[in-house]
Amino acid sequence: MSDRIKKQVDPDEIRPELAEVIERRNLTRDEGRPDAVKKRRKQGHRMIRENIADLFDNDDTIEYGAFTLAAQRSRVPMNDLIRRTPGDGLVAEVGSVNSDMFEPSKSRCLAIGYDYTVLAGTQGWFNHKKKDRVLELAYEWRLPLVLFAEGGGGRPGDVDMMEIIVAGLEFKSFSHIARLSGLVPVVGVVTGRCFAGNAALLGCCDVIIATKDSNIGMAGPAMIEGGGLGVFAPEEIGPIEVQTADGVVDVVAEDDADAVAKTKKYLSYFQGDLPDWDCADQRLLRHSIPKSRRRAYDVRKVIHLLADTDSVLELRREFGVGIVTALVRIEGKPFGLIANNTLHLAGAIDSDGADKIARFVQLCDAFDIPMIILIDTPGFMVGPEAEKTAQVRHFCRIFMNAVNSDIPLFSIVLRRGYGLGAMAMAGGSFQNSDFIVSWPTGEFGGMGLEGAVRLGFKKELDAIEDPEKRQKRYEELVALHYEHGKALNMAACLEIDDVIDPVDTRHWIMRGLRAQPELPVRTGKKRPRVDSW
Repeated sequence: MSDRIKKQVDPDEIRPELAEVIERRNLTRDEGRPDAVKKRRKQGHRMIRENIADLFDNDDTIEYGAFTLAAQRSRVPMNDLIRRTPGDGLVAEVGSVNSDMFEPSKSRCLAIGYDYTVLAGTQGWFNHKKKDRVLELAYEWRLPLVLFAEGGGGRPGDVDMMEIIVAGLEFKSFSHIARLSGLVPVVGVVTGRCFAGNAALLGCCDVIIATKDSNIGMAGPAMIEGGGLGVFAPEEIGPIEVQTADGVVDVVAEDDADAVAKTKKYLSYFQGDLPDWDCADQRLLRHSIPKSRRRAYDVRKVIHLLADTDSVLELRREFGVGIVTALVRIEGKPFGLIANNTLHLAGAIDSDGADKIARFVQLCDAFDIPMIILIDTPGFMVGPEAEKTAQVRHFCRIFMNAVNSDIPLFSIVLRRGYGLGAMAMAGGSFQNSDFIVSWPTGEFGGMGLEGAVRLGFKKELDAIEDPEKRQKRYEELVALHYEHGKALNMAACLEIDDVIDPVDTRHWIMRGLRAQPELPVRTGKKRPRVDSW
């Protein structure tokens, strides 16, 4: 370029066509929508762009489809569409999460967020098209997905396409998000109301994180009323206490900021190891199991002592409460952890607990996350009422998933290891774990030892007429069974690998992990999917 031409060009000049783009872009931003921001604040929530900005580490993001508008040009003036329907109610950005802790290739992420200030976060013609576009890229680029799913489902007001579209059922949004299952981590976040199509997308996610004021349902008030099923307020449909107890929501957050923080923590377990870590004084584990073998205790205290400090993220806490499932770290390395909760049914496994274990195994196996198993169970739940929950099928899901996974399984018996329940916890058999060790408090049997005595020695005990002598003989037999089933005798018979000082538990876990062969880098799916349930 000649000096003469250079002098005629002002590099700071904004030409009209660029000025139009800048003006339009400003209208898509929160700063250009003060009324929407004010309304959102009254609802106690942040704007979707604020949540996505909080998720990503910096401004080094790219957005897809920012200028999209609702397909309502035939019924709404263009100026109103631009003002009221920026992005057609959907924000889609690619950025980095936790890049201060992990290398760039591990921190890449796609965030899709429905904007509840745009037509109640409903699914319009063009935001479906946008969503399909970026979900295809997520599959091609192997990008983890965070879906902010708040919104009301399908949008009947998009009329521009009515001449060529009848039902609009050919969109592949649901197919695309389901296809990501097992390929990359998929996180669903709800901060408010999430119904119908939005909830269907949410249900395809590996984990659901929702604020305390969330409502989630496969149909919202309008659809329920339209189906002749009554009139309900949004707050009556799928409140958080319902959706945590039934297992839909995995993690409850206080508010938007807490939901984003928990999302970032969840993603971190799938991003790699942390070089810096700390843990509690492991000598405290020696005193974490009560001296009385019949006394219940809070296994979560054991978990927090065992794991790296502040590294525990529990999933589905209010569902299948006899089982604890959590993501944890040991020496900075991520693990899945399953434990029996003796505060519920004495640690027995019921149908909900079995489903909880089976799906968590799928999740960890899909992403090669090794598993720590803390066992203290009298077995599976028994009785006529238990069988009404289809326990035969549900319980066996543990066997089917654990046996057909190939992640390392490290089993530690804290106290009771009885019957089929203990076998299931250990991956289907004590020999299926890469190691199975017991703390000195361990006790073992084909079933509960007191029950074994009552059944196996019924005739002998019934033949003793004197009640005191009968009780004394019963206690003698129980004591013999306890001596026979104690951890040291199990180890002597090679039915477990060792009896260890609880202090050495982390050492065993890390030695077990380092003994594993190095796995090839996974580029595709290991298993077809992670069950939505």
